[in-house]
Amino acid sequence: MTMSRIVVNRLEKRSIENYPIEFVERKGKGHPDYIADSIAEVSSIALSKYYLEQFGRILHHNVDKVLVVGGQAMPEFGGGIILAPIYVLISGRVTTEVTLENGKIEKIPVGPILLENAKKWIRENFRFLDPEKHVVLDYRIGKGSADLISVFEREKEFPHANDTSLGVGYAPLSETERLVLKVEETLNSKEIKDKFPAIGEDVKVMAVRQNNTIDLTVAVAVISKFVHDIDEYIAVKETVKEIVHKVADQVTEREVNVYVNTADDISDKSGRSIYLVVTGTSAEHGDDGQTGRGNRANGLITPMRPMSLEATAGKNPVNHVGKIYNVVANLAAKKIASIDGVEEAYVTLLSQIGKPINEPLRASIDLVTNGDMAFNSVKYEAEALLKEELNNITKITDLILEGRVSLF
Repeated sequence: MTMSRIVVNRLEKRSIENYPIEFVERKGKGHPDYIADSIAEVSSIALSKYYLEQFGRILHHNVDKVLVVGGQAMPEFGGGIILAPIYVLISGRVTTEVTLENGKIEKIPVGPILLENAKKWIRENFRFLDPEKHVVLDYRIGKGSADLISVFEREKEFPHANDTSLGVGYAPLSETERLVLKVEETLNSKEIKDKFPAIGEDVKVMAVRQNNTIDLTVAVAVISKFVHDIDEYIAVKETVKEIVHKVADQVTEREVNVYVNTADDISDKSGRSIYLVVTGTSAEHGDDGQTGRGNRANGLITPMRPMSLEATAGKNPVNHVGKIYNVVANLAAKKIASIDGVEEAYVTLLSQIGKPINEPLRASIDLVTNGDMAFNSVKYEAEALLKEELNNITKITDLILEGRVSLF
């Protein structure tokens, strides 16, 4: 008996908003894990664009193994110095040469492409982290294995999956999830940085909602040269707290408690026991990062929701389902969640290596609806929406290259 590729289920549970407790996390722009994800992704995008310009197609590559090794710094009130630089290693499998029609082998300048674009990302996203002085960038690249390259290069209407992997997405975001995203986005906005330059880029937001009370624990790196004593540092913390409360007032009517840099020992007037940094990131002094350890494809870490542990960043945007299926699952879930009668939609896609990426081995749509009648009426519409997304899956490549979809 042939089994259906797409299974639509009604979940016998309450929506997340009605759960008594919820946990949500986001690692912001300056967090070492976010740095690793970002450098992996800009590396993939840069390679993809080079391949397209030179050869008319994106060639096989996966640079989803980036490691950020923390350096050493000595921040102090009014200044501080970097003692040892941050070390960043970009690694993966890349097409490093192409045999042209005339038999000539053309070498691809992989190293310069990776290093130049990593430095560019750092310059564009940090005000005080100098990629020439504060960071050592390195790369270790091997050629892709012959069998995976073969899968990648098969000329078909739809590319063939180069991995057996899961992609997961859901919608809509809960109020707590939207709050966490908005807090980090605001603290790392140009407007806030211009007005309060002491607020560093390394921002992490952890939320727990218990019934109708949300506790937000916010870790914010404070730039040492802008604070001259413990009182000025405390004033920065109070400013952060005020900003977060203003954001919360825009998002929720629930009670919100905000806690900033809770590990600080304010009684130590020297500043050695508070969250001071020279460059804006904790990676300057011992905090490490790695691709895939941070946010999922929707920009959040959500243990109360289904998640894939795949690293989306750095994987090729043509046929690596570990990347593409997470994007498609989120896009489909958003459309399905907009159907009348659907409170929540969860989409899970399972690929099978070597098979067309628009034909998952199995796909699951799990729905929280407001009644049996609602489920019966939306079941087939939900399935149709997912099929539509799968049939448009090759458009995901352009969305990724243009930066129009969330990956972390």
